[in-house]
Amino acid sequence: MTEVEVKKAQESLQDRLAQVVELLQRQRVVEDLTHRQEGAHHDLVENLVHRQNLVELQRKLDDLHPADIAYILEALPLEDRLTVWQLVRSDRDGDILLEVSDAVRQSLIADMDDHELLAAAKEMDADELADLAPELPRDVIHELMETLDAQQRERVRSALSYDEEQVGALMDFEMVTIREDVSLEVVLRYLRRLKELPNHTDKLFVVDYDGILKGVLPIKRLLVNDPEKKVAEVMATDPVSFHPEEDAYDAAQAFERYDLVSAPVVDKNERLIGRLTIDEMVDLIREESESEVLNMAGLREEEDIFASVWRSLRNRWAWLAINLITAFVASRVIGLFEGSIEKLVALAALMPIVAGIGGNSGNQTITMIVRAMALDQVSPGNTSRLMRKELAVSLLNGLIWGGVIGVVAFWLYGSWSLGLVMTAAMTLNLLLAALMGVLIPMTLTRLGRDPAMGSSVMITAVTDSGGFFIFLGLATLFLL
Repeated sequence: MTEVEVKKAQESLQDRLAQVVELLQRQRVVEDLTHRQEGAHHDLVENLVHRQNLVELQRKLDDLHPADIAYILEALPLEDRLTVWQLVRSDRDGDILLEVSDAVRQSLIADMDDHELLAAAKEMDADELADLAPELPRDVIHELMETLDAQQRERVRSALSYDEEQVGALMDFEMVTIREDVSLEVVLRYLRRLKELPNHTDKLFVVDYDGILKGVLPIKRLLVNDPEKKVAEVMATDPVSFHPEEDAYDAAQAFERYDLVSAPVVDKNERLIGRLTIDEMVDLIREESESEVLNMAGLREEEDIFASVWRSLRNRWAWLAINLITAFVASRVIGLFEGSIEKLVALAALMPIVAGIGGNSGNQTITMIVRAMALDQVSPGNTSRLMRKELAVSLLNGLIWGGVIGVVAFWLYGSWSLGLVMTAAMTLNLLLAALMGVLIPMTLTRLGRDPAMGSSVMITAVTDSGGFFIFLGLATLFLL
């Protein structure tokens, strides 16, 4: 999809959201007007108007893709969200539940009774059920498992047995397998008898009679080769494959690196047990990216923007409390130099510059390090070299921009010594920011934590307190 097409699609999605919001607002206005009217037919008029608006809204929803409905639900306040959710056809509930964010899904599931949940779950494949199962009530899960056949039940249990960050939790069980000793013509006849191919089928999986993976047959090779040839003659014998215990994010990186659409998942005996598809990998990369942004800001979990005040408070309070403590420490650092600030008021005006530039530089460093760690580009062998590089960059930035602000300080206050102190303070604080920008994520990793967890809060705390101490300390030593 080109950039123009993406923009048009986004504009169209925004238009659809606006239309749904307009219908909801119209319904509320009309209901308010009918409430004010009195008469024998008041209830009848109100009921007819209510139904007319809901029918129009339902018709609009029926024309939308499940992903578009999910987007609209996420963008609506809870009351409107549940109104729209009740108008969605029951046979589409499952698809939409899989599309919405985890936080919004919880609010939708809470509004459904057991019968509705069972009906939605019955339309899902085993891998989709495994995604949804942790959020369903225990009695619903038990009843749902009873309705599945033996194969489906085993597939669901298999997917649930893996951690959500492992390949096994994301693998799809719908795939096409063939033998290597048959001709391409036989394969083509076999495919024509199928009702449809599983989504993202770019290759067929070649297995022997024991289910051992022997290779893959890309669809393009199937189409361009002589139908009389055997599968063994044209198949790829060295496909990229994964084991269910592997890290899912590593698999996502492999999909990006090798431009994969699908890939086989095999057990320790090389027996084919499932496949990974590009849609799951794209979702995983998006979720990892969102999680990293949230963690850097100190948010504990994904948050529904229309969540209750109490739920949002619980999600945000922890790192705000930590930030309050660090801000108090920074204020105490300033308090140590109250006498210096009283004697030279210019210090109060200039010290936020030193802290602010240091915080920005530290966030740049920490972002680069966290990204490199996510891509497995940081190892014990290159840590010291990485540290030296970041310190060198910060030293040059400090000398250049510290020199600029030093000249500005001289121009404003007529003191060369103040300008030199400003330059030195900024350079030292940028060096501190670079050092902590490397050490914070690495320390978190060694402690078994997410390297992005609260890193933005911590680096800001260090550069604020350190920047104030360095600048005011130098000013006290050389200016007073």
